[in-house]
Amino acid sequence: MIDIESWQPKTKLGKMVKAGEITSFEQIYEKGLPILEIEVVDALLPNLEEEILEWRPVQRVTDSGRKTSFRAIAAVGNKDGVVGVGIGKAGELRRAIEKAVIDAKRNLIVVRRGCGSWQCACDEPHSIPFKVWGSCSSVKVQLIPAPKGTGIVAGKTAAKVLELAGIKDVWSKGFGHTSTVQNFAFATLDALRNTRKMRLKP
Repeated sequence: MIDIESWQPKTKLGKMVKAGEITSFEQIYEKGLPILEIEVVDALLPNLEEEILEWRPVQRVTDSGRKTSFRAIAAVGNKDGVVGVGIGKAGELRRAIEKAVIDAKRNLIVVRRGCGSWQCACDEPHSIPFKVWGSCSSVKVQLIPAPKGTGIVAGKTAAKVLELAGIKDVWSKGFGHTSTVQNFAFATLDALRNTRKMRLKP
């Protein structure tokens, strides 16, 4: 976590955040501004939670023999509509995890939540407002609004991403090689991103 007082931003966005001209991550997301300083995320979202979805050693053959590095996949979120997924690779596991968390913070999205289930219609943001699809490589994910009390009915990887996004009740269907954690996680993130692509009538 950064010390806001000692932070010396280098970008225009960073300076606006420190000056108090931008006070929420939603403002950055709506304007589509690039985040070049990870401190911007730490300043606006100090309570982000981290979850390591997968880590594994990766070997490659070189002239001098086999070299082992590590790859990690992480998800971060505030359980209140903001979530991201990232990948990190490094020679040490700890560094790979750190890179994955930083990458996840760069990939943060804002999720539109609601109650799109005809069985509930409580107007509380416990689920998603409508059915959405997401994909990554050969994996496709469908998210369906569920009534309050249903919980997160999804695979382990998708469930962690949905929980960090603040979704409490949802049904999901996975298609393709959902055992591939990376593709499954990014397909779920893509589905959540698509909750903002349709505008609901007031």
